[in-house]
Order: sequence, then structure tokens, then C-alpha cells
Amino acid sequence: MEALIPVINKLQDVFNTVGSETIQLPQIVVIGTQSSGKSSVLESLVGRDFLPRGTGIVTRRPLILQLVHISKDDKQERLQDGNPIEAEEWGKFLHTKNKIYTDFDDIRHEIENETERMGGTNKGICQDPINLKIFSPRVVSLTLIDLPGITKVPVGDQPHDIELQVREMCINYIRNPNSIILAVSAANTDMATSEALKLAKEVDPDGRRTLAVLTKLDLMDAGTDAMDLLCGRVIPVKLGIIGVVNRSQADINEQKEIEDSLRDEGSFLQKKYPSIANRNGTPFLARTLNRLLMHHIRDCLPELKTRVNVMAAQFQSLLNSFGEAVEDKGQLLLQIITKFASAYCQTIEGTAKNIETTELCGGARICYIFHETFGRTLESVNPLAGLSNIEILTAIRNATGPRPALFVPEVAFELLVKRQIRRLEEPSLRCVELVHEELQRIIQHCGTQQEMLRFPKLHECIVDVVTALLRRRLPPTNSMVENLVAIELAYVNTKHPDFTEAGLVHRSLLDGLDTDLRQSRKEPANKQIVQDDSHGKLTASRSENVNGGMWKLGNWVRGGRTDNTPPETAPMLAPEQFNSSPISPARSASSKGVNLLPEVPMHALTRKLSQRETRDCEVIERLIKSYFLIVRKNIQDSVPKGIMHFLVNHVKDNLQSELVSMLYKKEEIDRLLEESEHIAARRREAQEMLKALQRASHIISDVRETHLW
Repeated sequence: MEALIPVINKLQDVFNTVGSETIQLPQIVVIGTQSSGKSSVLESLVGRDFLPRGTGIVTRRPLILQLVHISKDDKQERLQDGNPIEAEEWGKFLHTKNKIYTDFDDIRHEIENETERMGGTNKGICQDPINLKIFSPRVVSLTLIDLPGITKVPVGDQPHDIELQVREMCINYIRNPNSIILAVSAANTDMATSEALKLAKEVDPDGRRTLAVLTKLDLMDAGTDAMDLLCGRVIPVKLGIIGVVNRSQADINEQKEIEDSLRDEGSFLQKKYPSIANRNGTPFLARTLNRLLMHHIRDCLPELKTRVNVMAAQFQSLLNSFGEAVEDKGQLLLQIITKFASAYCQTIEGTAKNIETTELCGGARICYIFHETFGRTLESVNPLAGLSNIEILTAIRNATGPRPALFVPEVAFELLVKRQIRRLEEPSLRCVELVHEELQRIIQHCGTQQEMLRFPKLHECIVDVVTALLRRRLPPTNSMVENLVAIELAYVNTKHPDFTEAGLVHRSLLDGLDTDLRQSRKEPANKQIVQDDSHGKLTASRSENVNGGMWKLGNWVRGGRTDNTPPETAPMLAPEQFNSSPISPARSASSKGVNLLPEVPMHALTRKLSQRETRDCEVIERLIKSYFLIVRKNIQDSVPKGIMHFLVNHVKDNLQSELVSMLYKKEEIDRLLEESEHIAARRREAQEMLKALQRASHIISDVRETHLW
């Protein structure tokens, strides 16, 4: 059991060198209000006067005190760099490395100087601890932490929230579940108001690791004693309450020896508390703390060993991720380039090791763009969007020129269907843009590798090279997609195998022509012009040319009137009479010139279409819709193929060669492989921590199982 405390001291030394608090070691934490006698208790345990003393706040930095019991005959432990230490007892500070202090006055001065160096000279406090190790044959092996006393009112240079700062510092240490709390209270104050016990109860409500110490038993008011307090009848503490008698300030000023003080303490306890004298006093406190600490270490050691091994594995993995020191920079640069290019291509092909589960990326996203985004956009394009019946009829008349059409002109169909096909170009170019954006996103996805973070300048150059390559491939890809649409516009193939609608329309037209011929024989050759009284508009019945089988499109009605003739007396002219109607002098005088024909209407009025006009519109609409669907199918199939060939596959095939040609230059290697300062610092920290954990693991492994019981 005695071997356990030195083990913890060694572990404390190991982790103090790296300044880490990740491992919570078993230790005794001393807390109490200001001037409650904490430092006096520690000096009594050591048997030497070595701590700064005085009134007010004296302890202004945490003091980690390791007491190491060493016998006078132990020559091995008394060696320092191969030289034997002649002194009976001595001390060492962590911040002064291997310097030996044999005079305890020098230890006190060093504590004062180190406190003033960090906390100032006017009562300020500091969070950084001072580590002191004392070797002596008169001490029991212990590890204690002396904290600044709990205070209420700031003095000197202390901040206004000094109470909160000290409280947080104390809680930070006693929160460690592997620590034993030594709550010090003065006997000449009401123990029910003890701040130390209050803090201990907050973090240790069951009291399993709290030991109370009652100081200044000799300063209680006359006629009172601490019997009930020491027996636990007032405030019960599971680990017990131990009373001690410290040296007074007068004794300290007179430099009264600790040994004399301990004898006086024993005499006082025998006189005032004879029944419990053997369970109180500084010697009993030292033995109790030693026993509690050993049992506590025994309970914590298995878990501590597991924790150290787990953390060693974690830091080893972290160190591996940072990479080793660079030896052959050229080889490393080629490896990084090859690894990036391979990861980029694998992300596109879907064979990457780390598959995303939160969102689509790489090739899967490109597939989604082709078949979902682009495909649905094309399917949402209405083949007849933007085409009204009047526009179709206008296109038919414009396509025939001055000659009336016998049949629906093919030129009108081509003009209208090309107009609709051009609408497929914009979503096709947008598809190229989306794929380009996804290829750009893959760069960042592959750039999260540890090598990219380790060498930020190389990462920037790789991103620039790949971005430039993608930017160069964008114009050829856009040009190819535009050509695919232009190819469809260049030749309207009405003999396309899938364009079966043309034959169906032809047969339906022949059937309709026969029906018209039969009806025309039953009707008079010419119908009279009828005036619609309800609307005051002019309508003309269409004259059917039976022998010629002529289809005449809808008649145009003039929208405005330039003369002052009232509607009732206005001459009623059919469109057939436009070229032969005489113009009155009054009418010609009010028009723009002499002998001018009536103006051709720029916009047709909304009217009901005749049967022939409706049939012509239906024919054109059926042909446009049928042929547009054929072209849309071709575009939906050929645009993704063009994008894959001109953009995606080209980048995949040429990425590595492009990176090598642009980056693998002898004069640029050193600049590109300049390591990030952040990564270098983290690697050094990880190396130091890993070494500390490995040493700690060896120290714990040296403890045999028999020592635990």
C-alpha cells in the first residue's frame, strides 16, 4: 500500500511537465476561509516552517505539495544526476527544474517570489499552480493542494469579483472525483457558517470524500469546548472531524520549532479532551490522510490505468493524422497530388471510401441533375406554350405569301416548330452550369483530407488548378450543347421514323376534304353578307370554291374607322371586295393619301374561328407537338452525354497530369509544402502528451496486483 502514493507522485510529475489536466489524479485538496489555518496545518504535516505567513491573504496561488517519505539509508533515492545528496531533507520546484533547496527559508522565499511574479505584489491572485516536492524522513507520503483562502471583500489589487474567482478555483479542484477534500474551519467560529463545508457539500453531497479539520482549538472562548463538534454531533462528516492546535502568530514571530508545537498540542489535547486525544492532533491527521489517500488510490487505480491507455491510443491516432516530418518533399508532393486526383475521381464514380450519408455528392448528384432536375425541367416545357390560334393562322398566311394556300403550308410548320425547339436551349445550358458547380463542390469535399489542412498553400494551388481546368472546359461544353440544339434546328426531318403523326394528319385531311366537297354541293355557291344587329359588327360568310378545293383562312376585320360614316350607313364589304371596292372622294380626303387601300390590321381581333381555321390550327398543333416531343427526347438523351464527354470525363482523365504539370516544379516544392503553424504546434503538443501518457502507463504497469490489496 505504501508504494501507491509514490506512484501517484510520479504520475503527477509526468503530467505537470506537459501542463495537462486531462488525467484526474487522486490528491488531497485543502480548502477553507482566509486565515483559518490551512497553511499552518500543512507546515505541521511537513514538520518544517516553509510557507509564507502573515495576516490577510497570503496563499495567492495554488500550491501542489508532494510529500515523499525517504529513509536516511536510501542511497538510491538520494542521488541527483549521479551525485549523492547529503542533506537529510530537501525540496525541489518544478519551475526551477533540478535545483535542490536544502534550506526551507529559501523554499519560502522562492514561493513568495514566484507568487509575486505571476500575481503581483499587492494581494492579487493567480490560477497557475506552484509545484513543490519535499523529501524527508519525517513525513508520510502525501499529495496535497493548498488553495487561496475564501474571501469576501477585495483588498489591494484584487478584482471586485475576487470572491467568485476564489470560489471557482476551489470548485475546479474539488470537482475532481478522485480528490479528497480537506475542509479546514476555525474552532472559534460557528461551524454551521463554514464556507469550506458548504463548498464540499456542493460537489460531494454524500460526504464520501470529505474530511473536516478543526483548527484553533486553544482560541475558543472560555467556558466553551469543541467536544460536540469533534464527535460529529453538530455536523456529521462521514470521514470524520479532526481537531488540531496550530502555532500562534506570536509563536511564528519567535520562531518556535514545529516539534515543540506538536508537544504542546499533545499536552493541550490530553488536558482538555482526554477521551478523544488519541483521535485528534497533527500526527493522527497525517496518518489518517495517508490511509485515506492510499485507499483512495487503490480504488481509483484500475480506472486510471484504463483512462491512460485509452488516451494514449487517441493521441497516437491524432499524431498519425498529422503525419510524420517531411523527408523527401518531391515524393510527398506527388503522393498528395495522386491521392487528391484519385479521391476526386472516386467521388465522381461513387467508389470513395468515405461515403456521405447526409446528402448526395459527386457522381450521384450529377446523375440527379441529369435525370431529375434536367429531365423534369424538359418535361415541364409545354410544346405549344406561347402559341395562340391567331398566331398559328398568321404564320400560315405569312408562309404562303401573296398566294392563297390550298393546303396547310409546310413552311409554317417548320417556322413554328423551330421557335418551340429553341426553348430547349436555356435548360440545357443550365444543366451544364449545375454540373460545373457540382464538380467545383467536389474540390472542397476532397480538400478536407489531413494533407490539405497540413499544407494550406498546396491546398490553395490545387484548388486554383482544378478551378482553372473546369473553367477552360466550360466554353467547349456550352458550345457543344448549343450545337446540339442548332443541329435540331438545322433540319426538320418530317420523315423521322417516330414522326407518325404526319401520316395520320394527312389521312384525316383527306377525309375532311371529302366531307367538305359533299357539303359544298348542298350549299349555294355564294352566301349573302349578313349584318349582326346585336353587336354592330360586320361578318362575312366564307365562299367555298368547290372545284378548286380551296381552304381560306379566317377573314380579317378592320379594327378602326377613319371616316365619320355612322355604323348604320357604312358600306358592308367582305374581304373579297377589298381589292375592287371604289373609294369615295370624301373617304380618300380623310385618309393618309389618294388612291390608298384600307390599312391592313396589325393585330387580329378576337373572334370565333371557322371550321376550316380550327382544323388548320389543330393540324399545326398536332404536328408541332409530335415533332417537339421527338426533339425533346433527343435533347434529353444527348445533352447529358455531351456534358459527360466534354466536361466530366475530360476532367477525370486529365486532372492528375494537369496538377503535376502545374505544381510539380522544383522551385515551388518548398513553398507548397510549407506546413501550417497550427498543425505543427498541435503535432508537438500531441507528441509531448503521447510521451507523457506512455510514461504514465509504464509507471502504473509497475504496480503489481499484490500492492492493491
